[in-house]
Amino acid sequence: MAQASAAQASAATIYVLNGPNLNLLGTREPETYGHATLADVEKLCAETAAHFGLKADCRQSNREGELIDFIHEAREKKAAGIIINAGGYSHTSIALHDAIVGVKIPTVEVHVSNIHAREDFRHHSFTARAAFASLCGFGIDGYRLAINGLAAKIGAKAKT
Repeated sequence: MAQASAAQASAATIYVLNGPNLNLLGTREPETYGHATLADVEKLCAETAAHFGLKADCRQSNREGELIDFIHEAREKKAAGIIINAGGYSHTSIALHDAIVGVKIPTVEVHVSNIHAREDFRHHSFTARAAFASLCGFGIDGYRLAINGLAAKIGAKAKT
């Protein structure tokens, strides 16, 4: 019975992965990224996930390989979904794309700023091609919207 409980607990978990420089939210280019901090993002994600009976496991890394390890761990732990803001790696990392495709977990890409209104090199995202949806330009509220969309995709219903 203990194994079933552990499996049920992990199945109700979504991984919220943040890439390079997102630890600097609130102080890095606030005119582009706003004043909310990564702690604010994590609180928002935990509250939004709880609304659907889900648990948000929030992680941040400045290292591409560690982000890939988190994605693989999500598969091992049978996570219900992934929300990823891969930061600058979105535009360069075929390895992150391949990891997302390889684990076959419903994934939503999030960007705080509107990447299509910025420099040309930000207009292409490898991670977006691996995700079932992509949100950008909503500030940190994009995470809330991503969790709402993910919850709908996996059939999680809002708790009253």
